[in-house]
Amino acid sequence: MSRKPELRGRAARLARLLPTASGQAARTPFVLLVVLLLGGGLIGLLVLNSALSEGSFRLDDLKEDTKSLTDEEQALQRDVDAYAAPEALQRRARELGMVPGGDPAFLYPDGTVKGVPSPAARQSSTVPLVLAPEVLGARLPASPAPLPSAPVPDAASAPPPQTSQPVTTPGR
Repeated sequence: MSRKPELRGRAARLARLLPTASGQAARTPFVLLVVLLLGGGLIGLLVLNSALSEGSFRLDDLKEDTKSLTDEEQALQRDVDAYAAPEALQRRARELGMVPGGDPAFLYPDGTVKGVPSPAARQSSTVPLVLAPEVLGARLPASPAPLPSAPVPDAASAPPPQTSQPVTTPGR
């Protein structure tokens, strides 16, 4: 008989160790909470990873656009530089019928004129007036021929400047 209470004690201890319906009911919310937290964390990581990869693709597209726009800007700058070259400006001016100016005259604020103006002479020469150093070295022969030029008036033979009567402009 002494063994029976021992069994009862063992059974009672075993019953305490094994979960009962009330113990299982207490663990269920905890397990559900852990599963929900893990699932939410995984979904959050997935969303974050998708957003980062989308940003990376957008960054790559913007870098490509920047590169193409930079290339276009450089091509346009080359065109502007080509149009602004002295030889190109001179060629375009001749196409428009422009000629180099003659001797200038200067008008002072008091109305006096210094110098004798002369009209621009039309030149039929094909020699450009302004050449870039690279073009100049490539085009000139070993012994350059004299370029046609307009006669320069000698200082001794030039008429004296007309400063006896000041020239005034209307409205001043």
